Amino acid sequence: MAIAVLGSGRGTNFKALAEAINDGRLDARIVCVLSNVENAFILERARQMRIPAEYIDPAPFRTKLDGTAEQQAINRLRHYGAELIALAGFMLIIKPRLLKAFAGRIVNIHPSLLPSFPGLEAWKQALAYGVKVAGCTVHYVDAGTDTGPIILQRPVSVLEGDTAESLHARIQEHEHLAYPAAIRQVIAVIRGQSPH
Repeated sequence: MAIAVLGSGRGTNFKALAEAINDGRLDARIVCVLSNVENAFILERARQMRIPAEYIDPAPFRTKLDGTAEQQAINRLRHYGAELIALAGFMLIIKPRLLKAFAGRIVNIHPSLLPSFPGLEAWKQALAYGVKVAGCTVHYVDAGTDTGPIILQRPVSVLEGDTAESLHARIQEHEHLAYPAAIRQVIAVIRGQSPH
């Protein structure tokens, strides 16, 4: 299965997916990495692994992948033959044209047990709210913010004395296990639907 990764930051979940592929835990290959941040470390990580890595300028938009940038992303994803898109810390809202072009084939990982704490810095939201259990969710992407159907969740206990940083670090450890496992499930669904 040809996976494209879209990310805006350091790319730790991208790295976890690449490692799962290399270890034989995920029957897939990463065909490209696209980022809306020109100097994002995810692009550097991809280049070190000899995976095509490209910057897509989202201007004039700052919070969504829309207009020319959206069409450019679709063109590049098709160019690389992407069959599945994994969002890994991608900080732009996905718009309808891309959702339609890859219907049912865009997944995201989010650092909370959705539907609780959608949006930015979910681990800080969870800590501020005082929950005893936080976690991460892999879900299909739809037109809402972190509202798509849930594929897999992993709970993470909130410990006494946790800071935003310590909780986030533990959630990320679980993300790195959850994402490859969830994508394995998605690939099985896609292959089950295909005629061969």
